[in-house]
Amino acid sequence: MNNPIPRWSLEQIYPGPESAAFSADLDVLKETIAEAERILEKSAPEDPVAWLRQVLPVYDRCTDLFENLESFAYASYSVDTGNTAAQQALSAVGVLSVPLSGMAVRFRSAVAALPGTVEELLAEAEDLSGYRFMLEETRLFQQRQLSPAEEGLAADLARSGADAWSRLHETVSSTLQATWNPETGETKSVVELRALAYDADRDRRRRAWQLELASWQRVETPLAFALNGVKGTTATLNSRRGWRSTLERSTRQNRLSDTTLTTLLSEMRRALPLFRRYLLAKAKYLGLPRLSFYDLFAPAGDSGPHWTFDAAVAYIEEKLGEFDEELGSFVRTARDHRWIDAQPRSAKVGGAYSIDFPLARESRILANFDGSYDGVSTLAHELGHAWHSHLIFDLPPSQRQYPMTLAETASIFNETLLFYRTLEETETVPRRLYILEQFLQNATQIIVDILSRFEFESTVMERRTDRELPAAELCEAMLAAQKATYGDALNPEELHPYMWAVKGHYYRADLAFYNFPYAFGELFGLGLYGQFEENPGEFRLRYRALLRETGRNQAAAVAAGVGFDIESPGFWRGAVDRIEGMVREFETAAQNAGH
Repeated sequence: MNNPIPRWSLEQIYPGPESAAFSADLDVLKETIAEAERILEKSAPEDPVAWLRQVLPVYDRCTDLFENLESFAYASYSVDTGNTAAQQALSAVGVLSVPLSGMAVRFRSAVAALPGTVEELLAEAEDLSGYRFMLEETRLFQQRQLSPAEEGLAADLARSGADAWSRLHETVSSTLQATWNPETGETKSVVELRALAYDADRDRRRRAWQLELASWQRVETPLAFALNGVKGTTATLNSRRGWRSTLERSTRQNRLSDTTLTTLLSEMRRALPLFRRYLLAKAKYLGLPRLSFYDLFAPAGDSGPHWTFDAAVAYIEEKLGEFDEELGSFVRTARDHRWIDAQPRSAKVGGAYSIDFPLARESRILANFDGSYDGVSTLAHELGHAWHSHLIFDLPPSQRQYPMTLAETASIFNETLLFYRTLEETETVPRRLYILEQFLQNATQIIVDILSRFEFESTVMERRTDRELPAAELCEAMLAAQKATYGDALNPEELHPYMWAVKGHYYRADLAFYNFPYAFGELFGLGLYGQFEENPGEFRLRYRALLRETGRNQAAAVAAGVGFDIESPGFWRGAVDRIEGMVREFETAAQNAGH
């Protein structure tokens, strides 16, 4: 092959997980945590500002070292899951997460004990002004933590408690197989069965769905115990820490007000009939009265020619470069410096992600490029994450830790920009139908399916405070959530009761209510694109400023910097209106394309 799909190079970070350089930084991290502990063990400082100037750089250094080491270990593992050296490196870094967590607890307590408000503390310390928000947030979360000893015990128990339940789910789900061809003995994993949801043959989609449900049913009991274990731990700790609910903690972690979340959820529910219109139009195009769950990803329209990786990157560079020349140059740098691992292969994890190495001030992008337009869009998405990191690497880590709500800003904007540019250049009806379908299919997952997962998790957390939920009740709750969100657009007899087993996020104690931030990111990114269309020249500078602020303020304040009021229903409706325009065009294109 003249132009093979590339693999990344990690050697600029560390020569390998067993290298002396990796081990040396592990030792440096241990020493830096110990240094932070020595500072924190001192009695109340006579000069609080001098103390902050001493402790903050050490705290930041711990954060950067840990992220650099953990990112390298995971990146090495994710492209070769059988790599025992990478597995051991992940374990070694994980061991240090416990003292690091303890240090963070003591840091929060020490900051909370400083006299006066943060504003008063920093009044004569201009050099520390960038830490204002971080220190205020530190004090907020200190009010919702247990004693240092109790938090230390919780961190220790997590490895044999909630984390162990999470590993059980990961192990069971990653090894679950079904017999696809009884005559030959061919088997498929549940991941492979789910991938058949994109197959053009409806009989194959239905059969894959049936086998997948049967497979999950075989392991529903251990997975139900695992989910109850994780959610029980989460509910207990959040209650002990003084949170009104697990949702309140998630809302604060995402730097949202209750008003913003309520408004977002209300507008998502208001938009459900719009998405049902799209799904019913797709059903009609496919010759069906309505879709079944296994039809959600059925192809529509003409997917067009196969993309080579080089052509995909060149196209992304061109289109993003038209928006911002430096962004286009960044795409070229990522390709030329081998920051992208896009080659699908055995023992490599599925999906895509961008991961940061703060000590090198570089990112790496993992993808499984398949030559489709969706693959091109995914590359643009992950390059958005990397660009976001590139713009804030010069900030201290405590000023660049943005919440999940704002994490998708640059990635969704890249996707949206690429989508509109591609649609503008596409003339044939079947091809336009395909491009619209890709966008609406993804938006449906992020708005409708995410809302179903939110409704499901709300039910589980409410009931789990009193008792454990058996597998049958979890399935019942999931079906109720899907019926409430997808409505009459899906066949109620052919839904997916085991989505609670499919989604690994549910099994992460630190990711309760992980779902709504994705919807926030989708609609926020669409809102940004609307501003770009109104005033492209001015927007570029405001956009960069926004990305640099994502780790330094509440989401509402960051949004206000570009003129958005995210507590107002009007903002979210403006983003939904853009989707409505796409639905109208999809309906017309589907009718004209026929089937």
